[in-house]
Amino acid sequence: MTTALITGSTAGIGAAFARRLAADGHDLVLVARDTERLGRQATELHDLHGIEAQVLTADLATDDGVETVAARLTDRKNPVDLLVNNAGFGNKGRYLDVSMADELRMLKVHCEAVLRLTSAAAEAMRERGRGGVVNVASVAAFLPRGTYGASKAWVVQFTQGAARDLAGSGVRLMALCPGFVRTEFHERAGMGTDNIPGWMWLDADKLVAAALADLARGKSLSIPDPRYKALMGLVKVAPRGLLGGISSRTGRRYGPQ
Repeated sequence: MTTALITGSTAGIGAAFARRLAADGHDLVLVARDTERLGRQATELHDLHGIEAQVLTADLATDDGVETVAARLTDRKNPVDLLVNNAGFGNKGRYLDVSMADELRMLKVHCEAVLRLTSAAAEAMRERGRGGVVNVASVAAFLPRGTYGASKAWVVQFTQGAARDLAGSGVRLMALCPGFVRTEFHERAGMGTDNIPGWMWLDADKLVAAALADLARGKSLSIPDPRYKALMGLVKVAPRGLLGGISSRTGRRYGPQ
């Protein structure tokens, strides 16, 4: 039986990964900031699927939190076979309207924590000759849209570059780029969602199923929905100036800044 560690496991995409991996028989290490909520999740998944679920309380916006999770990933006696770096958040407001402290906190979670945890996991996995890492990014990575998009673009570039460097080692790395998913993400950021068209919403469980299939195929980038694949295809050929204007307008209406 293998073990998967999921950050931001108690809601949204992280919770969907936990449900699917537990149903598939994987033991879990569940990471989030809310100990009580983690405990309820661990108990539920254990009772439903008979797997072992370890609770690890950590705030990845702090050095102590990152170090706690990194230590678990480097535990050779209890190896982690799959890391899902899912923890993240959005800030409401345009550039310069968001405090520098909040901007730096986002970069800490989206970039520094992803770098440090991926590195900790991948080193241990390379020693064993097997393992996988899924770094959750966003289709915002392909749009000129402030700090959030920039941080997710970093996740994509880092993950694909690391995947090339580790080719042949038995370690698979993949950046997952979903669109709008019905989770707590927008609510936590104080963003309204009533004006987001229904066709743009994705189901978290279906998204995870598609992502795991892409990881098994050895892909380093997953955009797990035909609608968003088509949109990102258009983004590639759109003039940069036009794309920036559209992205700015839609970002103010629909997404994090």
